[in-house]
This record gives sequence, structure tokens and C-alpha cells, in this order.
Amino acid sequence: MKYAAAVLRNKRNSLSSVRYGVVTDAFLSGGIVFDEVVFLSYDDEEAVSSALSRLCVQCDGVFLICDKVLLSLARAALSVAAGKPFAGGYLLDTPVCLFGVLPAGERGAEIVKEEVVAAVDRRRGESFSRTVIRTMSAPSERVFSALSAAQDAAGEEVVFHMSEEDGCGRIELLYNQRAPKVTVDEATRILASELSDYVYAMEDVSIKQRLADVLRLHRLRISVAESFTGGGVCHEIVSVAGASKVFYEGLNTYDNDSKKERLGVSEYTLRTKGAVSSETAYEMAAGLLKGGHCDVALSTTGIAGPESDGTDKPVGLCFIGVGTAERIRVFRFQLEGERETIMNRAVNLALFLAYKEING
Repeated sequence: MKYAAAVLRNKRNSLSSVRYGVVTDAFLSGGIVFDEVVFLSYDDEEAVSSALSRLCVQCDGVFLICDKVLLSLARAALSVAAGKPFAGGYLLDTPVCLFGVLPAGERGAEIVKEEVVAAVDRRRGESFSRTVIRTMSAPSERVFSALSAAQDAAGEEVVFHMSEEDGCGRIELLYNQRAPKVTVDEATRILASELSDYVYAMEDVSIKQRLADVLRLHRLRISVAESFTGGGVCHEIVSVAGASKVFYEGLNTYDNDSKKERLGVSEYTLRTKGAVSSETAYEMAAGLLKGGHCDVALSTTGIAGPESDGTDKPVGLCFIGVGTAERIRVFRFQLEGERETIMNRAVNLALFLAYKEING
């Protein structure tokens, strides 16, 4: 069976202005692979009509992805191609073809998972299952090596899909009901074993949710001191429902005086080692623990850019401290990318290190 996607956009804007990637990824996760993806300008009615007419003849499913404001226009265009009007909703099922109009972004991905995959499965007479492995900052060469070994073990029985954003990796194993369980299990075992240092979940869950779960499980509370992540770590933790049970406080100590007064970082450390140093990250975490109100302390200090801090330390250098009453450890990273990318990766690394410290 063949499937196609059409992205409806304003040709004066960049392709990235329509968040279609998360929607097409949702299709892939459901075992639906697009044979063709076309980009259409919404104000060129003739080109839109011609493309949709061709696709509905050649394909078993045609899905139009667009911004929310263009949904009604998209439904009208697909109705003409299908020869049948949309009665409402996002799908139009005809004997010849399954049509869909989907909003771009996360909402479109949700609709694919909740409605579209089931509709496609009914038409093709089979359904797919999936196993998801979540990782953090796994080196690309390790990931590709592990995937190659897993693919060799699985043969054609399993399809692998890998994505990564700000260090958060997602590896999906997709297989139908005919795939032998032993084959799927072996492929999963290979990936989990090869990437064991970087795996934080054998299910599709975010690192912030995973950290909140393990804090709740062990009845622990966490405090955070941030010096260059701008409150990003705290924001991620408190965005999880029920965070009040595991989160004690967050301090955004950008200025050196704030580090000294609020966390007890010594003048000597700041003068001789600098704010961006393993020693400062250690003392920031120690200052949180000293109050006796938290069980886990997390600290971040670094240089997000676009310029350095006036020293010879490079942009992207950061130190993350994580500690309990038993010990405090500091990790050094040299991150690459633009300012926002560096900060986002540091936030995710901090959450991951806190999870690893608790979960052993």
C-alpha cells in the first residue's frame, strides 16, 4: 500500500515554519511510511488541485498537513480531490482512498496516534506494535553501531526509527504481529546492552517525568541551583504533574554575590577558579544540601554564549553538580551549538544525572 503526505504552506516562509516533522514522525511510529512528500503553496489553487488529484489515484492514503488557520481550506481542497465532502473531523474514508487533514505540530501528531493509525490498520488488515528505548546524550557512533547490530539480529522483521533532540534520544522498534517475539526481544536486548550507560527508560517517557517518578518512588525531594541554564531545570521539573511532592526549591544564582550569599560559595573559589568551574558547581550543590531541606541537590554553571565570560574558557563549557548527603559529584561537558541549544542540552543532562544518581 502507498501513502503520501502534502504539506500546505506559505511559499514566502521557510519550510520549518510548518511543524510537519513531528506529524510525519508519528506516522512512521505507527508503521506508516510515506512513499512521497510534496510541498504545496496554499495560494496556488491549480497546483494544489493537480497534486492532490494525482496522489489520490496513485495512493491508498493521502494526508494534508498545514497550520491550524488553513484547515478549512485544506478540507475543501481534499473534498474536491476525493469527490466527497468532509463531514467533519480529520479523516475522510472512501472506498478508493483514505484522506486526512491534520494540523501541524504536536496536535497533529496526537491525532495520528489516536485516530489515523487505527484507520490505516483497518484498511490494510494488520496492526503494528512498538518498543521504545529512551536515551540521553548517547554518542552517535555508539547508537549507529548498536542499531546495526540490532538490525542484523532482527532482519526484516523489525523496522527501527531513531530521533534525537537536545540530547534526548528515542529509538523505536516497530513490528507487526507476525514478527517472532524472540527476534524482537533479541534486538531490544542488543540496544539496551550496547547503550546501557545512556538508557534511562525502556518506555516512551521524558527524562523530566522519569526523574519525577524516581524521586516520588524513593520519597526524595530535590533542590536546584542554576547559574547559566536560566531556571530551565526548575521549569522542566515543575512542569510535571505532582512536582510539589518532590521539588523543594530552585535558585537562579547568576551573579557571584548571589552564589556567595545564597549558597555559600567561597570568595576564594570564585576568585581563583572562577564561576564556571567544577569547584563552584560543587559548592553550589553543597550549599543546597547544607540547609537540610532536600535529599538531592543539582547545580549548573557554564558559558552558553554567544561570547565567553572574559576568560580563556570556551563557549559551551559547563559543569553540572549532583549530590546527596553521601556524596557530591561534578561532571564536565563541552557542548556544541547555538546558545539555546547549549542551554537545552545542559538542562536535559542535569535531569539525567540526577536520575542516574538516584537510580544507581
